[in-house]
Amino acid sequence: MGAALAQLFNSEKKVAVDIFLDFEAAVPGEAEKEIHSTIAEVLVKSEGILEKLFAYKGCEEFIRKAITTPGAETENAAWAALLPAVETLQEFYEFSTEIEKVYPKLLHQLFVANDTANLKQSLEGQQALAKQLADIFDFALRFDDAKMVNPAIQNDFSYYRRSLSRMKLNNKGGDIKIKDELANRMSLFFAYPTPMMKVLTDTTVAFVNGSNGGAPVDKVQVVSGFSMMANVCLDMVEKAKFKNTKTNMFCLRGMTGAILLVDHVDEHGAFQKKSTINMKGAISQLKSFTEASTDGLLNALRYTTKHLNDPETPAAIKNLLA
Repeated sequence: MGAALAQLFNSEKKVAVDIFLDFEAAVPGEAEKEIHSTIAEVLVKSEGILEKLFAYKGCEEFIRKAITTPGAETENAAWAALLPAVETLQEFYEFSTEIEKVYPKLLHQLFVANDTANLKQSLEGQQALAKQLADIFDFALRFDDAKMVNPAIQNDFSYYRRSLSRMKLNNKGGDIKIKDELANRMSLFFAYPTPMMKVLTDTTVAFVNGSNGGAPVDKVQVVSGFSMMANVCLDMVEKAKFKNTKTNMFCLRGMTGAILLVDHVDEHGAFQKKSTINMKGAISQLKSFTEASTDGLLNALRYTTKHLNDPETPAAIKNLLA
């Protein structure tokens, strides 16, 4: 494994070479089709989920009236407004559980299946699956960015939970589709500032440890796979492999998602000196990219990583993200 990685990374610059993933035109080969189809059945819903999230306005006005002018009329009006809103939040949560179920299949096929000693060959030979991995990162980071700037989501669901018992007593129980157990799970999901990346992080850790029902897998192999994915995505942006700004942002989200997972899965994180990720290049590229805003990706590295503030993290990296 070490020899294979040595061929793929420049020891000084740590930049992956000789790998191009055609994120604009990748087509699944015969060996990819079954898993690709399984993942695609879930991912086809992702843009619709994002559209609903971007359009989510919340029930602030109804809730404010119910709190400031309590009574049957205002409380029932708030409840009526909340029900469809909370059903939309349920869609978001249930979509996260769908990703949670299929995502390990993708990791296994890309990084573990067939005793994959040559990660370069695995990524290049399964470009459609590599693209789906980046699709998942792209979705999760976009979702979390939008969720963080929309306090109505947390406020609506908190008020809904507080109102559950009262509405049951008021014979509104027939209107309640999201009851206590599901409401508790949803509450835990939305409590995190970045819930979708939290799902991916927890699922990846469980996948590596075998605590999701499967056998434990080689952590080094998985970390190396994510590290390579991060470097390849960075390399393609640096070398202007794509002209489309959306594709370049897609690459940068793929890079950032891979970095976040390395930082949570590897006990020493992504920022250490021995990391095979070109962290300095990654951060510099995010800061210098002017075609679209990368503030959310930089903030993800600043605030949702695990090891950035470790004593072992080089001062130069900390200063870049200061």
